Amino acid sequence: MARRKDAEIAFATRVERLVRRIPPGRVIAYGGVAALLGVPRAARGVGHVLSTLPEGTDVPWWRVVNARGCISLHGYPGLLQRMMLEAEGVRFGRGGRIDWKEFGWRPESS
Repeated sequence: MARRKDAEIAFATRVERLVRRIPPGRVIAYGGVAALLGVPRAARGVGHVLSTLPEGTDVPWWRVVNARGCISLHGYPGLLQRMMLEAEGVRFGRGGRIDWKEFGWRPESS
């Protein structure tokens, strides 16, 4: 059990470290974060890590969206995420989608 807990903590630390690297005005998908960490099927794990961040965190969780380029959060959290992205210059198109070509981020693109 302790090994699993240690692995979860290590994964969370890696997620946070990577998400901190996303520059303002850019987004990446949950699955994109997982793939960059070498765990391509762990998109839900990335979402879990981001959803459990403490209030006031310096991790820019709002820069991570779903694979369609949309916000997955509902209600106030989703509205907050959209407002934070728009404040960074990210624009939303039809159906609330973000243009990956314009706003998508890969580490080599920063």
